Amino acid sequence: MRITTRGRYALRASLALASLQNEAPVSINQLSREENISSVFLEQIFFRLRRAGIVSSVRGPGGGFQFTRDLSSITVKDVLQAAGEELNVTDCDKNAKACASVPRRCASHNVWADITVLLDKYLGSVTLASVLERFQKS
Repeated sequence: MRITTRGRYALRASLALASLQNEAPVSINQLSREENISSVFLEQIFFRLRRAGIVSSVRGPGGGFQFTRDLSSITVKDVLQAAGEELNVTDCDKNAKACASVPRRCASHNVWADITVLLDKYLGSVTLASVLERFQKS
């Protein structure tokens, strides 16, 4: 599995939004300055996050983005998937048909499939709230 720059930036920007957001929406420009990420790239990322229902946008002066639900209900998996990341360790862990070998003869297939399940469970259990809490303690 390889998380792309888009996925890494989506998580960074989401955590920045979480730490900056009070009652007012946070602009792309502010997030761009805070995280040193291109505002054009952030617009693409937040379009995906909005489409996935993770954030909403407010137009006009004082506009920007805000989360649609509590941070304790948004997981790292939610953000990465919204950004378009494939959370599989290898292509062959998705299904047996993708394996170059016949699955019953491929001893490693189940290892990759099990790792993908563990990764999925872990990323689905880590919320944005828990990441910020852990960061603030360190």
